[in-house]
Amino acid sequence: MTTDTAPAIIPDFGTEATAGRKLAIICSKGNLDMAYPGLILANAALGEGVETHLFFTFWGFDMINKKTMGELKFSPLGNTATHMPQGLGGLPGITHMATSRLRKSIADVDVPEVPEFLQQIVDSGGHLWACRLSADMNHLTEEDLYEEVEGIISAADFIEKTDGAQLLFI
Repeated sequence: MTTDTAPAIIPDFGTEATAGRKLAIICSKGNLDMAYPGLILANAALGEGVETHLFFTFWGFDMINKKTMGELKFSPLGNTATHMPQGLGGLPGITHMATSRLRKSIADVDVPEVPEFLQQIVDSGGHLWACRLSADMNHLTEEDLYEEVEGIISAADFIEKTDGAQLLFI
């Protein structure tokens, strides 16, 4: 048995480390609590100089739908991480209360609301794409979507645009 250890590898986040790097984030959930992980990761990647693309599909479409993007909800029903009895999650008013509390917590740490966060990502060079299948299923067109969405594209087109990217599915 050997006790030798390999030397620690310390990443270099200089310009050479991010040159040519791409991140592709698939946003598939439209709940308030599931919108933020993708947005926060996209923002962090852009801050490090990483080319970043977000693809909104299925319920994630709510994040870029003009009618729903500012009204995302949070339901504690079935979410054990809320540390509240599951029976309470289905009571009238609980989703409203939980959504209000989460919005306040987000605002208290100066994180922008979803529409403003999307604009910040675009202003930082991020790319927003809508899923063709999800648009067709929901009978939505580009006119229904946030203005900064670059287009409604197929999953195959997204894969082509993000060739070689690190992929995150949220």
